[in-house]
Amino acid sequence: MTHSFRLIASFTLCLICASTSYAVETPDEMLPNPILEAKAQSLGQQLRCLVCQNETIEDSSAPLARDLRHIVRQQLQQGHSPAEIKRWMTQHYGEFIHLKPSFSGVTIFLWLTPLLSLTLAYLLARPLWRRPAHIAEPLSEKEKLRLHNLIKKN
Repeated sequence: MTHSFRLIASFTLCLICASTSYAVETPDEMLPNPILEAKAQSLGQQLRCLVCQNETIEDSSAPLARDLRHIVRQQLQQGHSPAEIKRWMTQHYGEFIHLKPSFSGVTIFLWLTPLLSLTLAYLLARPLWRRPAHIAEPLSEKEKLRLHNLIKKN
């Protein structure tokens, strides 16, 4: 890749990552009650867009994310609590809908994998840290004489 292409790609990626705007596309998507809208946005930040998978439903502009935002807002207007809405989402879309899955028997491996990886890396690297530095043996008289002769010739 050329240097200019890498620069442009890096700049574009930085712009995309730096964007903090929500994907709520039209004002009519927002709730008129600011307290309910704040709850909806907070809840939407905890739910994963099933299309994008690395974005929240609040950040995604995918049609499914828009539908999920609508469901969250509709259920809040009907008086459901955020916990009830999360439960509903989990029943319909599975545990994967949560950006931070709950700690359970099913997800324990996901939660413990980073710890297990670090422990394994430490155990593999520890012998390398304890190994003494290799100290070269001194030259014999014959090797010293040969080295001296080689240096003298050059």
